[in-house]
Amino acid sequence: MNTPAITSDPINADPAELEKFSALASKWWDPTSEFKPLHAINPLRLEWIQSLAGTLTDKSIIDVGCGGGILSESMAAAGAKVTGIDLAQKSLTVAKLHGLESGIKVEYLNIAVEQIAQERTAQYDVVTCMEMLEHVPDPASIINACAKLVKPGGWVFFSTLNRNMKSFMYAIIGAEYIMNLLPKGTHNYGNFIKPSELVSCARRAKLDLIGMKGLEYNPLTEKYKLSSDTSVNYLIATRKCEE
Repeated sequence: MNTPAITSDPINADPAELEKFSALASKWWDPTSEFKPLHAINPLRLEWIQSLAGTLTDKSIIDVGCGGGILSESMAAAGAKVTGIDLAQKSLTVAKLHGLESGIKVEYLNIAVEQIAQERTAQYDVVTCMEMLEHVPDPASIINACAKLVKPGGWVFFSTLNRNMKSFMYAIIGAEYIMNLLPKGTHNYGNFIKPSELVSCARRAKLDLIGMKGLEYNPLTEKYKLSSDTSVNYLIATRKCEE
């Protein structure tokens, strides 16, 4: 992952990526749709966050790149005070409508993470940024903004895709073209990020690595699990250095 200087442009997004997710917005909460993998892995993500950050009750959390609100709602249901942000307005509309149906309260905002980091510096106990870094032009800018949002000693969680031949074969050829788990064109291999690159960038943002997990998929059982294999999908947990 290249780590260019943070851009002065607050909109760190690829218009084609925003349009891609906007076109699928109505399907966010359909567990049999293109978002089936997100529904399947969400309990694993939530459990891992709770295992490290502790109970989420009354914790302030911001979910960066929240999409239709799958993770945001689950954290709010666990007792957290959640803000979800995204630049895809159609996805946020779906998230808000689902919240009205479920009765789970989440604050959803159409705002760039760099902008809200200026407005709400060090206001959150936990920051989550899942399956987003591989979809933006400048992931380093996102990481720095997440670090700015979290309180000293607070937690920042990231998940993304490793960059190697196995991840190309599994995440693109396998998932998009053979098993049709994801729409074709969902991922751009050039945007994948090696764990060493992500950890280095996080450390420069004064985030200490606490844990790392791989996310594996078994096509025979159609089940996901967390493991030590970070060669394809992986998650990292970091904490903001104390002042």
